[in-house]
Amino acid sequence: MVTTNKHILNWVDEMAALCTPDKIVWIDGSEEQADALRAEACSTGEMIKLNEKLLPGCYLHRTAVNDVARVEGRTFICTRKKEDAGNINNWMDPKECYTKLTKLYTGSMTGKTMYVIPYSMSIVGSPFAKYGIELTDSIYVVLNMLIMTRVGNDVLDALGDDTGFIKGLHAKADLDEENRYICHFPEDNTIWSINSGYGGNVLLGKKCFALRIASYLGRKEGWMAEHMLILGIETPEGELKYISAAFPSACGKTNLAMLIPPEIYKKKGYKVWCVGDDIAWLRVGEDGRLWAVNPENGFFGVAPGTNSKSNPNALATTQRDTIFTNVVHDLDNNTVWWEGLNDNPPSNAIDWRGNKWDISMYNKNDKSTCGAHPNSRFTAKATNCPCLSSEFNNPKGVPISAIVFGGRRAKTAPLVYQSTSWQNGTFVGSIMASETTAAASGAVGVVRRDPMAMRPFAGYDMGDYFGHWLEMGKSIPNPPKIFHVNWFRTDADGHFIWPGFGDNMRVLLWILARCEGKVDARETAIGYVPYAKDINIEGLDITEDTVNELLSVDNEAWLADVENIKEFYDMIGGTVPCELREELSALKARLSK
Repeated sequence: MVTTNKHILNWVDEMAALCTPDKIVWIDGSEEQADALRAEACSTGEMIKLNEKLLPGCYLHRTAVNDVARVEGRTFICTRKKEDAGNINNWMDPKECYTKLTKLYTGSMTGKTMYVIPYSMSIVGSPFAKYGIELTDSIYVVLNMLIMTRVGNDVLDALGDDTGFIKGLHAKADLDEENRYICHFPEDNTIWSINSGYGGNVLLGKKCFALRIASYLGRKEGWMAEHMLILGIETPEGELKYISAAFPSACGKTNLAMLIPPEIYKKKGYKVWCVGDDIAWLRVGEDGRLWAVNPENGFFGVAPGTNSKSNPNALATTQRDTIFTNVVHDLDNNTVWWEGLNDNPPSNAIDWRGNKWDISMYNKNDKSTCGAHPNSRFTAKATNCPCLSSEFNNPKGVPISAIVFGGRRAKTAPLVYQSTSWQNGTFVGSIMASETTAAASGAVGVVRRDPMAMRPFAGYDMGDYFGHWLEMGKSIPNPPKIFHVNWFRTDADGHFIWPGFGDNMRVLLWILARCEGKVDARETAIGYVPYAKDINIEGLDITEDTVNELLSVDNEAWLADVENIKEFYDMIGGTVPCELREELSALKARLSK
């Protein structure tokens, strides 16, 4: 018997009676079992083994063509009261949802195997650790969870007879998109996912648990689950400072998490260490500072655009023991390719749909001709990352000096500014926004508010989530300072002014200098903005005048933004804390002077 926990055993029996699998396999975390599952997945065609010499331990998987991304419209927060889910989340009554999905799960695993995955988010036994059991009929899910989380019998040992585990049920069923549901029951510690086989919908430890359920638990228990990277900057003297940062999609989050210092800093001995690229759990430490861990154990990254220039560390991470999803299969050497990897697309290849790829039709500006899906992925072990922090497995986490928010704004937000307080910083996070680009569907330049990059991931009402931020601020004796960055200011011709990528470190160093009281800043209507002279541009093809332009604050543009923020707050509703509405009014007053 793998566990004597009757709560787990009874629940597994109950779900098995519902789904009627032919057999049940408990995942023990051993390499022997994982190898057997990989071999089985290859024998059925679910995965393809890649070139062992060029990509050792790597595999290719294709999802169904109608199942290639997270589906926000089919993702529900199921709380007994609708207002607890809030106006931004999709809500369904739990009773209604259980009834609807029970019908879909009935007999869904007949002829299949149910895999029982005991997993831990964060290090097993650490103060941050939370445990889950995912039931699934997909070997692909098992093998991804083995990379992304800590899986095995030690999780069951740590749980003992405890009832406090997250119950996750996933069934591919028939992949019917009309009956695709990803449903969260935060009051029941339960996640149900059906009719999908794609990552974020089915790797239930990831967004479902680590953000939606965890954010709910964090509010209840006095900690934070955030959609944030964590990185450490090491000075030539060996001093380490840590930053957590939240960005909406398409803002270079993973690139920043694995940043390589510019040559001028590298030569001096500066180093950047990655603790996490996507999720941070934060608690107040005994020393009164905010401490963070990355609860994941791997990276689930977007493949297109990842290359030796944009993110060499991420590319290196994928070179062994990685599962690639929906990329191009190069038949000549049994490797993979994706748009942006290099300028040499393979001529003899299978595209992400499983069809022969006609390279003569390929147009890099037309996504319908792409060989890899724009949301194609790699699942890679964190330990593969060349810049992985030595503190990655520290059960205490790392102390956070600064929290950074960011967005993609062509004109409004300056390159960097600092909030005036924790409350003001919460306001800054709550108004985070990006503008749609030509690459996105719909109109260009439309502002989408994505508070703390949590709009799709908060497991409860967004206004209450803001309230939790304010409450946390009161409980942190030595809180991190809060900043906002914008790498995406453009000139009159629409070209980016700031070089970005590794040079973003120049801004991070100013942020850390502010945290340590080493540089002054000028006070503006929106917060503290650097003096141009304090942003190091040595080795860059830009002038101090250009930096001044990047740091400028256009009051009229901000006033227009204020109206948009008000509309967004009104959409969230009456739960937006009065402190934030007062921050908005005060901002408007300062801008109007």
